[in-house]
Order: sequence, then C-alpha cells, then structure tokens
Amino acid sequence: MPEIWAGLDIGKEHHHCVVIDATGERLLSRRVLNDETQLLELIGDVLDLSEDVLWAVDINRGGAALAIGLLLDHEQPLVYLPGLAVHHASAAYRGQGKTDAKDAHIIADQARMRRDLGVLRPGDEVAVDLRLLSSRRADLVCDRTRQINRLRAQLLEIFPGLERVLTLTNQGPVMLLTGYQTPASIRRTGAKRIETWLKNRKVRGPTELARAAVEAAQAQHTALPGEKLAASLVARLAKGVIALNEEIAEVDALIEARFHQHQHAKVINSLPGWAPDSGLSSSQLLVVTWSFSAPPTVWPPSPAWHLFHATPAASAATCDDLTASTADFCEPSTSPRWPA
Repeated sequence: MPEIWAGLDIGKEHHHCVVIDATGERLLSRRVLNDETQLLELIGDVLDLSEDVLWAVDINRGGAALAIGLLLDHEQPLVYLPGLAVHHASAAYRGQGKTDAKDAHIIADQARMRRDLGVLRPGDEVAVDLRLLSSRRADLVCDRTRQINRLRAQLLEIFPGLERVLTLTNQGPVMLLTGYQTPASIRRTGAKRIETWLKNRKVRGPTELARAAVEAAQAQHTALPGEKLAASLVARLAKGVIALNEEIAEVDALIEARFHQHQHAKVINSLPGWAPDSGLSSSQLLVVTWSFSAPPTVWPPSPAWHLFHATPAASAATCDDLTASTADFCEPSTSPRWPA
C-alpha cells in the first residue's frame, strides 16, 4: 500500500496537486502550470516526501496528456478517477464551494480509500495511431453531415422538388448538384445529356437519376428570387461534400492499413463473423483492436472508450459479439485491484 497519494485536478492551462498521507492530512497543495519544467519540479517535490506514492488524475487525455506522459516516463503508478465520480464524491466532503484545490484533495482521498480504480499505462504505437485516425474520421463524418444539411436547406429555397427526390447521402445526387441546380438549366439540358454527363463521372444509376431530375424540373417553371446566387452556393456545397467523402475514404484506407500492422490483427481477422465486408465501422474496428491491446483505462484512450460502459470499477473488457451494435459492443469485467 502506498505511503502517500497525489491527486491532480487537471485543467487546460494549470493543474492543482494535493498530496495526502494515510490519515488524510495534506502534505502539499500546489497549483502548477501545464509545462514540462514545472511538472517535473512537482514530481520531484512529491517524491521527496515519499517515493512510495500513488498518483491519481480525473482526466486521461487532452490537457492531461503532458502530465500523464511525464509520470509514465518516470514509472510512477497512476490511476484514473473519472470526473463524474469526483463530482458525486464531493457531496460527502465539507463545504459547498468548488475549487481546484478541493477537487484535487477529493481525487487524492478517493485514490487512498478505493481499490477499484483502473491503472493507466502507455498504449502501444499502433493503437495510439488508430485512436488519432478514428478521431479524425469522426470529425470528418460530423463535418459531412453538417455540409449535407446546409446543402439541403439551400436547395430547398430554390428547388424543393429536386431536394425531395434526391438522396443526398449518396454520391450520385451530390455529383448532379455540382453541375445542375435550377429547374431551367435541367430542362434546357435534357435527360439524355444529363445522363451522359453523369456516366462520364462514373455515377451509379445515371438514367434513373437524370429522369428524376428532369421530372422535378418539369414540375417547377418559376424562378425564385436569389436563384442564381443560391445555385452557385449549392454547387459549392456539393463539391465540399464530395471532398469530404474522398477524405473519409482516405482515412478509412489509413485505418485499415494501420490496423493490419497491429500485433493482434491476424487474431482479430480469424474471429467468427469477421470479414472486410462484415459491416463493422472503423470505430468498431478500433474498439475490437483496443480490447485486444489493453483495458479502456490505458492511456491514451480510444475515442470510443465510452462504448465499454466503463465505470470507475471497470478497466477490462471482453468482446463476445462482433456484430453487436456499438452501444452494446463490449461489457466491462472486474478490474484488477491495486496491490495492498
């Protein structure tokens, strides 16, 4: 059992550290800049109090990255107490105010009393790369969703009939909008020429798409105010959606290539139900990879870490059904206890 416990309340620019002994008495309370020099000085001062120390943090990524990296580089034992657990625990402590010093004391005290906190340790290089790529992909997918929603709203203002018949989550309709946006231009071009234009761009189902666009154009002969400018905006938004689709495809290729460099890639590929076309998303793929690599409390964590339904007592996971939905993808198992 450690002699002292150091709690770090993590902030963006500053952290607050409180060190307590076995009786809960404060031995040190300090606010430090999120800077390598000051953090190394803090680690040295804490180790001067006792080398048998257990560190605890309430955030395991973002602003905590530098502090966690330095502690792990110095082979310091480190546990993770989620911020929500700190919030609930604060009700049992004196005082209604919330300060960084109070939170840091709660973190240290909870680490002193509890034996069910997950231990943070470094993740392997491939798993870290997969986390970064998956985070980037999630951002791109959100950007694409926003772009498609803006595209729908803009098209609805000038050509509601076309917006109604197009499925803008498919590549073909979006490609059509890069060249044709108004009823007049579609009627003037005609179904045959639009079909040829789509075929030259390797769009699936060009005949049906061209016919649907012309039928929508035949139903609207009124040019609405601002149509010319709105049409140019629709074309620009459509090109933006296509660019995002291409970037997402590139990231997917990087994820797949990096995944096959993982030490357990062959094992995962041999699992029942696993196949390149099994329908698993890259995020689910990352969850599977991470479950083979380490518990969800390993740092840096996966962006899909919450899919494990992790609680302060959960730091290991088992995956039984690769075809399950992401919400039920993994269930936590009992976490290892801190050695007494």
